Amino acid sequence: MIKKGIKVKVLTGKDKNKDGEVMEIDRQNNKAKVKGINMVKKHVKTTKEKKGGIISKENFIHISNLAIMDTKSNNKTETKK
Repeated sequence: MIKKGIKVKVLTGKDKNKDGEVMEIDRQNNKAKVKGINMVKKHVKTTKEKKGGIISKENFIHISNLAIMDTKSNNKTETKK
């Protein structure tokens, strides 16, 4: 089971074979946000509090494209559905 704070490895996509820590989980849509993975550009409008511009941030990735990393031996483990 993928939980917040667990180290995972990406199995497919542009960030294949990269690993990172789960920051946020969307259980309803079966997606997770992983630190440093699936970076997208976001255009932010200037407000009184914040300066605007183009920022990079993580986007959600489907849980089926992630594998849990075994922290002891640094190998991936299989996930059950």
